[in-house]
Amino acid sequence: MVSSDSVNSRVETLSSSGIATIPKEYIRPKEELINISDIFEQEKSTDGPQVPTIDLKEIDSENENVRERCREELKKAAVDWGVMHLVNHGISDELMDRVRKAGKAFFDLPIEQKEKYANDQASGKIQGYGSKLANNASGQLEWEDYFFHLVYPEDKRDLSIWPQTPADYIEATAEYAKELRALATKVLRVLSLGLGLEEGRLEKEVGGLEELLLQMKINYYPLCPQPELALGVEAHTDVSALTFILHNMVPGLQLFYEGKWVTAKCVPNSIIMHIGDTIEILSNGKYKSILHRGMVNKEKVRISWAVFCEPPKEKIILKPLPETVSETEPPIFPPRTFAEHIQHKLFRKSQEALLNK
Repeated sequence: MVSSDSVNSRVETLSSSGIATIPKEYIRPKEELINISDIFEQEKSTDGPQVPTIDLKEIDSENENVRERCREELKKAAVDWGVMHLVNHGISDELMDRVRKAGKAFFDLPIEQKEKYANDQASGKIQGYGSKLANNASGQLEWEDYFFHLVYPEDKRDLSIWPQTPADYIEATAEYAKELRALATKVLRVLSLGLGLEEGRLEKEVGGLEELLLQMKINYYPLCPQPELALGVEAHTDVSALTFILHNMVPGLQLFYEGKWVTAKCVPNSIIMHIGDTIEILSNGKYKSILHRGMVNKEKVRISWAVFCEPPKEKIILKPLPETVSETEPPIFPPRTFAEHIQHKLFRKSQEALLNK
């Protein structure tokens, strides 16, 4: 039985109710509203720095010079930005379109049907259909609904909570996850070499083929009547090793680069890749985990498919690798498990919210 409370708690319900002003829980504090204006105009702007586009076509070229040039560009983007548009990444346009089509078809279902897949964060059931709960000290909410599930390794998935409608959802998503896993290996190899490590080292440090988890979160940002007051996702860095993002070509991602919010362009057939905190820690800050946020608008629904590549929660101690540390570059992160790192971030965030009250 779907309760009316859960249906009413969805942002989609609010958006389609015809409200002209958003509830106060969704209005962000003044300091968070800097540089929030028309996202479509911001995306068109060519002023200032732009998120780099990295062409991976020659990442495994037999020509050493060509291969090294490609790898050097990826490494430079990881050092300077910690985020990039990947093109010629080896995943077909057809498969990406199937993933987008399937995810959109799920969110196009009536809310009552989606509620059958609802998660229950209070009881620890985090996989499934949900909305952000006001679990932070400031009580703020984000203008999005989402679907969250573990998509790889295959033996750790729970297909019973994956959408059965549309029919292609499971097959397309599973195939995409498998191909992303191979792409993650390629990227980690280049990032390892960029630190002067053996090419398999970073992959091993984040759990290897057996333990690195790929968690997909489909973010659904409904139309917002007051986009200048709200955020789809508040400013944060990803805790993952790497994050790969597909989107429906509606702008919304902003990165905090050199003290300013920069709007990412919509690059056709690209996958956005973020370096997460895990790789930043292992590299002792040489690779960056960039602060970013998700914007909303009143004209077009935005959907993004974020896949977080995460190490196991308890098995690995995350700390700067010995090769990244020296007398002049001491470790800038203390040793923590992945679970402890997440708790540390949550604690720090709640402390900041209390101070800002």
